[in-house]
Amino acid sequence: MIPDDLTARIDRLCDRLAADGDLLDPGWRAAFHAVPRHLFVPERAWAAPNGPGPGFVIDRAADPGTWWDAVYSDAAIITQRSDGTADVADPGEPSSSCSAPGTVAEFLSHLAPEDHNRILEVGTGTGWTAALLSYRVGAGNVTSVDIDPAVSESAAKNLSGTGHAPRLFVGDGTLGLPESAPFDRVHVAAGVTGIPYAWIEQTRPGGVIVLPFAPGWGFGWLARLHVVGDGTAVGAFPGFAGYMPLRGQRVPWRSLSGLPQDGLAESATRLDPRRLRADSAADLFLAAAVPGVRTYLFHGEGSEADECTLWLVEAGDEGAWASVDYVPGRREFLVQQQGARRLWDEAERAYLRWLGMGRPTHDRFGMTVTPDAQHVWIDHPGIHAA
Repeated sequence: MIPDDLTARIDRLCDRLAADGDLLDPGWRAAFHAVPRHLFVPERAWAAPNGPGPGFVIDRAADPGTWWDAVYSDAAIITQRSDGTADVADPGEPSSSCSAPGTVAEFLSHLAPEDHNRILEVGTGTGWTAALLSYRVGAGNVTSVDIDPAVSESAAKNLSGTGHAPRLFVGDGTLGLPESAPFDRVHVAAGVTGIPYAWIEQTRPGGVIVLPFAPGWGFGWLARLHVVGDGTAVGAFPGFAGYMPLRGQRVPWRSLSGLPQDGLAESATRLDPRRLRADSAADLFLAAAVPGVRTYLFHGEGSEADECTLWLVEAGDEGAWASVDYVPGRREFLVQQQGARRLWDEAERAYLRWLGMGRPTHDRFGMTVTPDAQHVWIDHPGIHAA
Protein backbone atom coordinates (compact mmCIF):
# COMPACT_ATOMS: atom_id res chain seq x y z
CA MET A 1 0.00 0.00 0.00
CA ILE A 2 1.52 3.31 -1.11
CA PRO A 3 0.91 6.08 1.45
CA ASP A 4 -1.07 9.11 0.26
CA ASP A 5 1.71 11.42 1.37
CA LEU A 6 4.51 9.73 -0.62
CA THR A 7 5.35 12.90 -2.58
CA ALA A 8 5.43 14.89 0.64
CA ARG A 9 7.73 12.29 2.25
CA ILE A 10 10.18 12.53 -0.65
CA ASP A 11 10.02 16.33 -0.51
CA ARG A 12 10.75 16.36 3.21
CA LEU A 13 13.74 14.08 2.71
CA CYS A 14 15.02 16.22 -0.16
CA ASP A 15 14.55 19.38 1.91
CA ARG A 16 16.57 17.87 4.73
CA LEU A 17 19.37 16.81 2.40
CA ALA A 18 19.40 20.23 0.74
CA ALA A 19 19.65 21.90 4.15
CA ASP A 20 22.69 19.70 4.84
CA GLY A 21 24.21 20.79 1.52
CA ASP A 22 23.95 17.34 -0.07
CA LEU A 23 21.10 17.81 -2.59
CA LEU A 24 21.40 21.25 -4.15
CA ASP A 25 21.13 20.22 -7.82
CA PRO A 26 17.43 20.28 -8.86
CA GLY A 27 18.19 17.51 -11.34
CA TRP A 28 19.04 15.08 -8.54
CA ARG A 29 15.96 16.16 -6.61
CA ALA A 30 13.86 15.29 -9.66
CA ALA A 31 15.64 11.93 -9.81
CA PHE A 32 14.70 11.18 -6.18
CA HIS A 33 11.05 11.63 -7.20
CA ALA A 34 11.35 9.77 -10.50
CA VAL A 35 12.90 6.64 -8.96
CA PRO A 36 11.51 6.56 -5.39
CA ARG A 37 13.65 4.74 -2.87
CA HIS A 38 10.95 2.37 -1.58
CA LEU A 39 11.11 0.43 -4.84
CA PHE A 40 14.60 -0.73 -3.83
CA VAL A 41 14.07 -1.64 -0.17
CA PRO A 42 13.03 -5.20 0.73
CA GLU A 43 10.03 -6.01 2.90
CA ARG A 44 12.29 -6.84 5.83
CA ALA A 45 15.66 -5.27 6.46
CA TRP A 46 17.75 -3.43 9.01
CA ALA A 47 17.69 0.37 9.26
CA ALA A 48 20.96 1.98 10.33
CA PRO A 49 20.44 5.70 11.06
CA ASN A 50 22.97 8.09 9.56
CA GLY A 51 24.01 9.49 12.93
CA PRO A 52 23.61 8.61 16.60
CA GLY A 53 21.12 5.94 17.51
CA PRO A 54 20.98 2.16 17.24
CA GLY A 55 19.86 0.30 14.17
CA PHE A 56 16.60 -1.64 14.14
CA VAL A 57 14.74 -4.21 12.09
CA ILE A 58 12.06 -2.87 9.76
CA ASP A 59 9.23 -5.15 8.60
CA ARG A 60 6.74 -3.78 6.10
CA ALA A 61 4.09 -6.41 6.86
CA ALA A 62 4.33 -6.22 10.65
CA ASP A 63 4.83 -2.45 11.02
CA PRO A 64 4.34 -0.54 7.75
CA GLY A 65 4.53 2.88 9.42
CA THR A 66 8.02 2.30 10.76
CA TRP A 67 9.09 0.78 7.44
CA TRP A 68 7.99 3.84 5.43
CA ASP A 69 9.49 6.23 7.98
CA ALA A 70 12.85 4.46 7.78
CA VAL A 71 12.86 4.30 3.97
CA TYR A 72 12.32 8.06 3.69
CA SER A 73 14.77 9.00 6.40
CA ASP A 74 18.50 9.52 6.06
CA ALA A 75 19.22 5.96 7.13
CA ALA A 76 21.17 3.23 5.40
CA ILE A 77 19.07 0.10 4.92
CA ILE A 78 21.11 -3.09 5.39
CA THR A 79 19.80 -5.65 2.93
CA GLN A 80 22.31 -8.48 3.35
CA ARG A 81 24.52 -9.78 6.15
CA SER A 82 27.48 -12.13 6.10
CA ASP A 83 27.38 -12.32 2.27
CA GLY A 84 23.90 -13.78 2.41
CA THR A 85 24.52 -16.51 4.96
CA ALA A 86 22.77 -14.73 7.85
CA ASP A 87 19.16 -13.68 8.33
CA VAL A 88 18.39 -9.97 8.60
CA ALA A 89 17.89 -10.34 12.35
CA ASP A 90 21.25 -12.08 12.76
CA PRO A 91 24.10 -9.92 14.11
CA GLY A 92 26.35 -10.87 11.19
CA GLU A 93 28.41 -8.18 9.49
CA PRO A 94 26.52 -6.07 6.90
CA SER A 95 27.56 -7.00 3.36
CA SER A 96 25.12 -5.08 1.14
CA SER A 97 22.78 -2.13 1.57
CA CYS A 98 20.70 0.66 0.15
CA SER A 99 23.01 3.52 1.14
CA ALA A 100 21.81 6.47 3.21
CA PRO A 101 20.21 9.10 0.95
CA GLY A 102 22.53 11.83 2.25
CA THR A 103 25.57 9.79 1.33
CA VAL A 104 24.11 8.91 -2.08
CA ALA A 105 23.33 12.57 -2.79
CA GLU A 106 26.78 13.71 -1.72
CA PHE A 107 28.53 11.16 -3.93
CA LEU A 108 26.34 11.96 -6.93
CA SER A 109 26.98 15.66 -6.44
CA HIS A 110 30.74 15.10 -6.56
CA LEU A 111 30.43 12.66 -9.46
CA ALA A 112 28.69 15.46 -11.41
CA PRO A 113 27.89 13.47 -14.56
CA GLU A 114 27.24 15.40 -17.75
CA ASP A 115 24.76 14.59 -20.49
CA HIS A 116 25.58 11.36 -22.32
CA ASN A 117 28.46 10.50 -19.96
CA ARG A 118 29.30 6.80 -19.84
CA ILE A 119 29.31 5.68 -16.20
CA LEU A 120 30.71 2.61 -14.46
CA GLU A 121 29.28 1.83 -11.04
CA VAL A 122 31.19 -0.59 -8.81
CA GLY A 123 28.80 -2.12 -6.27
CA THR A 124 25.25 -2.40 -7.60
CA GLY A 125 23.63 -3.05 -4.23
CA THR A 126 19.88 -2.64 -4.46
CA GLY A 127 20.12 -0.84 -7.81
CA TRP A 128 18.83 2.51 -6.49
CA THR A 129 21.92 4.53 -7.40
CA ALA A 130 22.09 2.88 -10.83
CA ALA A 131 18.48 3.97 -11.37
CA LEU A 132 19.24 7.55 -10.28
CA LEU A 133 22.19 7.66 -12.67
CA SER A 134 20.05 6.19 -15.45
CA TYR A 135 17.48 8.94 -14.97
CA ARG A 136 20.20 11.60 -15.38
CA VAL A 137 22.26 10.24 -18.29
CA GLY A 138 20.14 7.45 -19.80
CA ALA A 139 20.18 3.79 -18.84
CA GLY A 140 22.19 2.90 -21.93
CA ASN A 141 25.10 4.91 -20.54
CA VAL A 142 25.14 3.21 -17.12
CA THR A 143 27.00 -0.02 -16.42
CA SER A 144 26.92 -1.49 -12.92
CA VAL A 145 28.92 -4.45 -11.63
CA ASP A 146 28.54 -6.38 -8.38
CA ILE A 147 30.56 -9.36 -7.19
CA ASP A 148 27.54 -11.11 -5.65
CA PRO A 149 25.17 -12.85 -8.10
CA ALA A 150 22.28 -12.79 -5.61
CA VAL A 151 22.68 -9.04 -5.05
CA SER A 152 22.79 -8.38 -8.79
CA GLU A 153 19.72 -10.54 -9.40
CA SER A 154 17.78 -8.71 -6.68
CA ALA A 155 18.80 -5.34 -8.15
CA ALA A 156 17.57 -6.44 -11.57
CA LYS A 157 14.15 -7.27 -10.07
CA ASN A 158 14.01 -3.91 -8.32
CA LEU A 159 14.87 -2.08 -11.53
CA SER A 160 12.36 -3.99 -13.65
CA GLY A 161 9.44 -1.88 -12.43
CA THR A 162 11.10 1.50 -12.80
CA GLY A 163 11.39 1.92 -16.55
CA HIS A 164 15.18 2.10 -16.24
CA ALA A 165 17.37 -0.77 -17.41
CA PRO A 166 21.07 -0.07 -16.88
CA ARG A 167 23.44 -2.85 -17.87
CA LEU A 168 24.15 -5.11 -14.89
CA PHE A 169 27.12 -7.45 -14.66
CA VAL A 170 28.34 -9.92 -12.07
CA GLY A 171 32.08 -9.79 -11.53
CA ASP A 172 35.02 -8.39 -9.63
CA GLY A 173 34.58 -4.63 -9.73
CA THR A 174 38.27 -4.02 -9.02
CA LEU A 175 38.92 -5.15 -12.59
CA GLY A 176 36.49 -2.61 -13.97
CA LEU A 177 34.81 -3.67 -17.19
CA PRO A 178 37.32 -3.26 -20.04
CA GLU A 179 34.93 -4.44 -22.74
CA SER A 180 32.64 -1.48 -21.95
CA ALA A 181 35.38 1.14 -21.49
CA PRO A 182 36.17 3.96 -21.76
CA PHE A 183 34.08 5.64 -19.08
CA ASP A 184 33.61 9.30 -18.24
CA ARG A 185 32.70 8.66 -14.62
CA VAL A 186 33.33 5.84 -12.14
CA HIS A 187 31.10 5.65 -9.07
CA VAL A 188 32.34 3.28 -6.35
CA ALA A 189 29.95 2.18 -3.60
CA ALA A 190 32.31 0.11 -1.43
CA GLY A 191 35.17 1.12 0.86
CA VAL A 192 38.55 1.10 -0.87
CA THR A 193 41.99 0.80 0.71
CA GLY A 194 44.04 0.42 -2.47
CA ILE A 195 42.75 2.12 -5.63
CA PRO A 196 42.64 -0.46 -8.47
CA TYR A 197 44.56 0.96 -11.41
CA ALA A 198 42.03 -0.59 -13.80
CA TRP A 199 39.62 2.21 -12.89
CA ILE A 200 42.12 4.84 -14.02
CA GLU A 201 43.00 2.89 -17.20
CA GLN A 202 39.34 2.60 -18.17
CA THR A 203 38.48 6.27 -17.60
CA ARG A 204 38.94 8.96 -20.23
CA PRO A 205 41.37 11.82 -19.55
CA GLY A 206 39.37 14.45 -17.70
CA GLY A 207 37.07 11.81 -16.26
CA VAL A 208 36.10 11.61 -12.59
CA ILE A 209 36.27 8.74 -10.10
CA VAL A 210 34.38 9.07 -6.81
CA LEU A 211 35.03 6.49 -4.11
CA PRO A 212 35.02 5.91 -0.34
CA PHE A 213 38.66 5.81 0.78
CA ALA A 214 38.97 3.60 3.86
CA PRO A 215 42.62 3.41 4.92
CA GLY A 216 41.92 1.96 8.38
CA TRP A 217 42.05 5.12 10.48
CA GLY A 218 38.76 6.69 11.45
CA PHE A 219 35.48 6.65 9.57
CA GLY A 220 36.72 6.96 6.00
CA TRP A 221 36.85 9.66 3.35
CA LEU A 222 35.10 10.61 0.15
CA ALA A 223 37.80 10.82 -2.52
CA ARG A 224 37.25 12.62 -5.85
CA LEU A 225 39.93 11.84 -8.42
CA HIS A 226 40.47 13.39 -11.85
CA VAL A 227 42.14 11.23 -14.48
CA VAL A 228 44.90 13.06 -16.34
CA GLY A 229 46.45 12.23 -19.67
CA ASP A 230 49.68 10.70 -18.41
CA GLY A 231 47.98 7.67 -16.87
CA THR A 232 47.62 9.06 -13.37
CA ALA A 233 44.72 10.27 -11.26
CA VAL A 234 44.91 13.19 -8.86
CA GLY A 235 42.27 14.37 -6.43
CA ALA A 236 41.15 15.54 -3.04
CA PHE A 237 39.03 14.52 -0.05
CA PRO A 238 35.94 16.74 0.05
CA GLY A 239 34.19 14.92 2.90
CA PHE A 240 33.69 11.86 5.09
CA ALA A 241 32.42 8.51 3.79
CA GLY A 242 31.86 5.24 5.59
CA TYR A 243 31.08 2.20 3.41
CA MET A 244 31.32 -1.57 3.64
CA PRO A 245 34.71 -2.61 2.23
CA LEU A 246 35.24 -4.12 -1.18
CA ARG A 247 35.09 -7.87 -0.64
CA GLY A 248 38.56 -8.35 -2.08
CA GLN A 249 40.00 -5.75 0.30
CA ARG A 250 38.41 -6.84 3.55
CA VAL A 251 40.76 -7.10 6.50
CA PRO A 252 39.88 -10.22 8.52
CA TRP A 253 39.08 -9.55 12.16
CA ARG A 254 41.89 -10.59 14.47
CA SER A 255 40.77 -11.66 17.89
CA LEU A 256 42.38 -9.28 20.34
CA SER A 257 42.39 -12.00 22.99
CA GLY A 258 44.53 -14.24 20.79
CA LEU A 259 47.25 -11.80 19.75
CA PRO A 260 50.83 -13.12 20.11
CA GLN A 261 52.64 -12.15 23.32
CA ASP A 262 56.21 -13.17 22.57
CA GLY A 263 58.61 -10.23 22.71
CA LEU A 264 56.00 -8.04 24.41
CA ALA A 265 57.41 -4.61 25.29
CA GLU A 266 55.89 -2.27 27.87
CA SER A 267 56.39 1.47 28.21
CA ALA A 268 54.42 4.58 29.11
CA THR A 269 53.14 7.62 27.25
CA ARG A 270 51.84 11.02 28.30
CA LEU A 271 49.73 11.34 25.15
CA ASP A 272 46.06 10.64 25.78
CA PRO A 273 45.38 7.74 23.34
CA ARG A 274 41.82 8.97 22.78
CA ARG A 275 43.21 11.92 20.83
CA LEU A 276 44.15 9.64 17.93
CA ARG A 277 40.47 8.84 17.43
CA ALA A 278 38.97 12.19 18.50
CA ASP A 279 40.97 14.34 16.08
CA SER A 280 39.39 13.13 12.85
CA ALA A 281 41.39 15.68 10.86
CA ALA A 282 44.51 13.66 11.68
CA ASP A 283 43.15 10.45 10.11
CA LEU A 284 44.56 10.98 6.63
CA PHE A 285 47.98 11.92 7.95
CA LEU A 286 48.07 8.93 10.32
CA ALA A 287 46.93 6.58 7.55
CA ALA A 288 49.80 7.76 5.35
CA ALA A 289 52.39 7.65 8.12
CA VAL A 290 51.27 4.37 9.75
CA PRO A 291 49.97 2.26 6.84
CA GLY A 292 48.39 -1.16 6.99
CA VAL A 293 46.92 -0.66 10.48
CA ARG A 294 43.40 -0.85 11.89
CA THR A 295 42.41 0.95 15.08
CA TYR A 296 39.81 0.00 17.67
CA LEU A 297 38.70 1.85 20.80
CA PHE A 298 37.00 -0.18 23.52
CA HIS A 299 35.40 1.43 26.57
CA GLY A 300 35.07 -0.08 30.02
CA GLU A 301 31.76 -0.99 31.60
CA GLY A 302 30.09 -0.10 34.88
CA SER A 303 32.40 1.65 37.31
CA GLU A 304 35.16 1.55 34.67
CA ALA A 305 33.06 3.27 31.99
CA ASP A 306 35.49 6.19 31.69
CA GLU A 307 38.41 3.85 31.07
CA CYS A 308 39.23 2.70 27.55
CA THR A 309 41.88 0.93 25.51
CA LEU A 310 43.10 1.95 22.08
CA TRP A 311 44.28 -0.96 19.94
CA LEU A 312 46.42 -0.68 16.81
CA VAL A 313 46.56 -3.93 14.85
CA GLU A 314 48.55 -4.69 11.72
CA ALA A 315 46.97 -6.89 9.07
CA GLY A 316 47.98 -10.55 8.89
CA ASP A 317 48.14 -13.31 11.46
CA GLU A 318 51.71 -12.40 12.39
CA GLY A 319 51.23 -8.64 12.20
CA ALA A 320 52.36 -6.33 14.97
CA TRP A 321 49.99 -4.87 17.51
CA ALA A 322 49.91 -2.24 20.26
CA SER A 323 47.51 -1.23 23.00
CA VAL A 324 47.31 1.86 25.20
CA ASP A 325 45.17 1.96 28.35
CA TYR A 326 43.53 5.26 29.24
CA VAL A 327 42.69 5.62 32.94
CA PRO A 328 41.24 8.94 34.17
CA GLY A 329 43.56 10.88 36.47
CA ARG A 330 46.74 9.09 35.41
CA ARG A 331 49.77 11.14 34.42
CA GLU A 332 50.98 8.42 32.08
CA PHE A 333 49.30 5.55 30.29
CA LEU A 334 50.47 1.96 29.88
CA VAL A 335 51.66 1.02 26.39
CA GLN A 336 52.10 -2.58 25.27
CA GLN A 337 53.63 -3.41 21.87
CA GLN A 338 54.52 -6.61 20.10
CA GLY A 339 55.91 -7.47 16.70
CA ALA A 340 58.44 -6.21 14.19
CA ARG A 341 56.86 -2.75 14.14
CA ARG A 342 56.30 -0.59 17.22
CA LEU A 343 52.90 0.67 16.14
CA TRP A 344 52.25 3.03 19.04
CA ASP A 345 55.65 4.64 18.61
CA GLU A 346 54.92 5.17 14.91
CA ALA A 347 51.47 6.57 15.60
CA GLU A 348 52.60 8.85 18.42
CA ARG A 349 55.42 10.32 16.30
CA ALA A 350 53.03 10.86 13.39
CA TYR A 351 50.38 12.51 15.55
CA LEU A 352 52.87 14.86 17.19
CA ARG A 353 54.24 15.74 13.77
CA TRP A 354 50.71 16.53 12.59
CA LEU A 355 50.25 18.80 15.61
CA GLY A 356 53.57 20.49 14.86
CA MET A 357 52.40 21.20 11.29
CA GLY A 358 49.51 23.24 12.68
CA ARG A 359 46.86 20.50 12.62
CA PRO A 360 46.23 20.55 8.83
CA THR A 361 42.62 19.72 7.99
CA HIS A 362 41.36 17.31 5.33
CA ASP A 363 40.85 20.04 2.73
CA ARG A 364 44.64 20.37 2.48
CA PHE A 365 45.16 16.69 1.66
CA GLY A 366 45.00 14.98 -1.70
CA MET A 367 45.88 11.72 -3.40
CA THR A 368 47.78 10.66 -6.49
CA VAL A 369 47.40 7.22 -8.09
CA THR A 370 49.93 5.96 -10.66
CA PRO A 371 50.35 2.56 -12.34
CA ASP A 372 52.73 1.55 -9.56
CA ALA A 373 51.54 3.21 -6.37
CA GLN A 374 49.23 5.61 -4.59
CA HIS A 375 50.18 8.25 -2.06
CA VAL A 376 48.51 10.90 0.05
CA TRP A 377 49.95 14.40 -0.17
CA ILE A 378 49.46 17.72 1.58
CA ASP A 379 49.03 21.09 -0.16
CA HIS A 380 50.71 19.95 -3.39
CA PRO A 381 50.98 16.58 -5.20
CA GLY A 382 54.75 16.74 -4.89
CA ILE A 383 54.69 16.91 -1.09
CA HIS A 384 54.01 13.49 0.41
CA ALA A 385 52.10 13.62 3.67
CA ALA A 386 54.46 11.13 5.31
